[in-house]
Amino acid sequence: MARKASLSGFPELLPEERVVENHVLDVLRRTFELHGFSSIETRSLETVEQLLRKGEIDKEVYAVSRLQEDEAARSAEKLALHFDLTVPFARYVVENAGHLSFPFMRYQIQKSWRGERPQEGRAREFTQADIDVVGEDALPFRYDVELALVIVDALGKLPIPDFVMRVNNRKLSEGFYLGIGLEDTAGVLRSIDKLEKIGPEAVAQLLREELGASEEQAAAALSLAAIRAEDTSFVERVRELGVTHELLEEGLSELAEVIGEASKRAPGRVVADLSIARGLDYYTGTVYETFLVGHEQLGSICSGGRYDALASTQKRTYPGVGLSIGVTRLVARILSQGLATASRKVPSAVLVALTDDDAWSAAQDVADSLRSRGIACEVSASAAKFGKQIKYADRRGIPYVWFIGEDEHGPTHEVKDIRSGEQVPADPARWEPPHEDLNPQVGPPSEG
Repeated sequence: MARKASLSGFPELLPEERVVENHVLDVLRRTFELHGFSSIETRSLETVEQLLRKGEIDKEVYAVSRLQEDEAARSAEKLALHFDLTVPFARYVVENAGHLSFPFMRYQIQKSWRGERPQEGRAREFTQADIDVVGEDALPFRYDVELALVIVDALGKLPIPDFVMRVNNRKLSEGFYLGIGLEDTAGVLRSIDKLEKIGPEAVAQLLREELGASEEQAAAALSLAAIRAEDTSFVERVRELGVTHELLEEGLSELAEVIGEASKRAPGRVVADLSIARGLDYYTGTVYETFLVGHEQLGSICSGGRYDALASTQKRTYPGVGLSIGVTRLVARILSQGLATASRKVPSAVLVALTDDDAWSAAQDVADSLRSRGIACEVSASAAKFGKQIKYADRRGIPYVWFIGEDEHGPTHEVKDIRSGEQVPADPARWEPPHEDLNPQVGPPSEG
C-alpha cells in the first residue's frame, strides 16, 4: 500500500493485497450470515435530493452528468453516486416494504464514493460493510445489544490489532444537557463530538461562546463526557453528578443493558464512553464507535447507532439500528502496517508441468480431475525444462508441481512440494493437498 495511486483517492490493489481484502470480506459475510443477516445490494446511483436528506454534504457528492445528456433523461432528477449505504438502504426499505419481513436484518457490502481529501484511512472510492435491523413502527431495544455482539464477533476474526467498541446513548446525553439547562442538545452533541480533535478547553469555549453555556454548565457537560467504564459502574458515576431528567434515566437504563450483556460476552471489548456523540442528528439512542488499540489516529473503523425514523412514509415509520465497517480503511491499515500477509498471490495450488508439447491434452485431463474436486490449478503453457517450470510456480507462489510420465504399464503421476522438495506418486482422481494449501491463507507475516 506504499505505492502512489495514479488517481488520488481511488486505491488499486496488487493480487496478494486483494487476497487479504477478500479474506476480510469473506469473514464478514460468513459472520453476518451466521447471525441471521440477509445480503442485499442497492444501486450505485441515487437522486441528489435523496442523498442530501442526510445533511449538508453537497460538496462531497460525485454528481453523474453524462446520463443527463440522454434525451430520455434530460427532464429527470439529478443523479449522484451514493456516499454511504445508509441513505440507499432507507429508500430500499420504503420501496420494498411489502416484500420484506420485519424486523428485517440485512447486511450490505458495496463501494461508496465521497469527494473528500484523500489521506490514510480516507479514500474517495471505498468499500463499506453495513449491518442493520429495521422494524415496522417499533423495534425491540435488544437489537442494540445484539448488533454490538455481532460486530465484536466479526472483527475478532480478522487479522487486526485489539479493538474497543465505545458505546453511548443519545438519550442519556441529551437528558443530562436538558437537566443542566442546555436546551440546544444537538449543538452540545456536535461540540462534544469534537473532543478528541480539539480537546476539552476548546470544547468548553465552544459551549460558552456558541451555545451560551455558563462555566458550570460547560464543566458539567465535560464531566459527563469524561466517564468511561467496562461495566455498568458508569450508572452510579453519572448519578453522582447530581443531574435528574426523565430522558437521562431512560438512556442510562438502555446503555446499562448494552454494557451489562456485552461485559459478560465480550469483556473489555465493549465499553461505555460518554464522550461518544456521533454528530449526525438522526441518531436517537445507542451510538457506537470502534477503534483499533494503538491505532486511534486512524479514526473509527466501525460506527453507527439507533435511529427512530430514518425511513418513513405517511403511514409507516421504520426505526432501526445499524453499524458500518470501513473495509477499505481496515485493509489499508492491515497492509501498510504488515499486520497480515497472504500465503500466495494466486488461487492455484498446483501447476501441471509438460514433458513435451504433445502432453498438453493429458495435462488438461489432470487439471480437469483436480478442479472437479475444488483444487485450483494451472497447466504450463510450454514444455520448458522442468527447472524453469518449477521456477515459474515458485514465482507465482504455487506450492505443488504435477509431473506426468510413462512406464510399461501406462501413464504415471507424481506431485512435488517445491517448498520441501518432497516428490511422491499421486492419483489425479484422489490426491488432495493439505487443507492449509488448498486456498491462499491470510495470517500474521511469517518470521525469518
